[in-house]
Amino acid sequence: MKRVGIIYHPKMADAGPLAEELASFLPSLDASAWLCSAWEEEKVKAQVAGTDLILSVGGDGTILRAARAVAPWSVPIVGINLGRLGFMTELGAEEVRDQLPSLLAGEGWMDERAMLQAELGGAELGGKAAYHALNDVVVGRGAISRVVRVEIVIDGAPLTTYKADGVILATATGSTGYSLAAGGPILYPQAREMVLNPISPHPVYARPLVLPPTATVELKVHTDHQAMLSIDGQINLELKSGESILVRLSPHVTRFLRVKPPTFFYTSLMERLLQR
Repeated sequence: MKRVGIIYHPKMADAGPLAEELASFLPSLDASAWLCSAWEEEKVKAQVAGTDLILSVGGDGTILRAARAVAPWSVPIVGINLGRLGFMTELGAEEVRDQLPSLLAGEGWMDERAMLQAELGGAELGGKAAYHALNDVVVGRGAISRVVRVEIVIDGAPLTTYKADGVILATATGSTGYSLAAGGPILYPQAREMVLNPISPHPVYARPLVLPPTATVELKVHTDHQAMLSIDGQINLELKSGESILVRLSPHVTRFLRVKPPTFFYTSLMERLLQR
């Protein structure tokens, strides 16, 4: 691996200096480096072609931004954790220099994670706009604390209309995030299934569903106040009553280069959940 992109959290005090330190260190390993803020997605996309490895310096939120930006190129990511939880990160800041030589040599294993694709139609968008999510797609209420009605159609067959704070569609990666907090199940990390999970629904007996990778889910919002579409909790778009979002498995995946064994997810699961 000869070309490394370093994507860092611009508001973490330690992230920028560590990114610069790594960029200065990489030439000693016969690799070149480029740096970019995780919040400048278009600048990341402009540089990612020809990149062999991405170092994401920050926390899980930084990885989410990096994953969406580099997904079309399938560049593997190594997460360096400066955050609090770090479910997706691989290394601590104190480990990365020692691990870089083996990472650049291609050692380790590739962890492929499913992503979602959400299509939002509308004349004001010039047709369909597609967004990709590593964690989740959420249709829910906006600033006003009132429920919305979200009509659900799966593979063309009507399921129900939830009267709720919103509805989450989560990947396996996202199943340990917002969906879990809303009572959803945890999927094993490489699963390609998705979780359909209503948020505080009425009636309360509504339960999450695990859907197959082939499912196409239409979510149609009905409301007389503000509603929102949220992609990974980072891209937020206002929805009008009657608008539909079509969600299916994305053609892209997020690839993580791992040095810890595949079983590490299970051995660390409870420890990380207890940090919440």
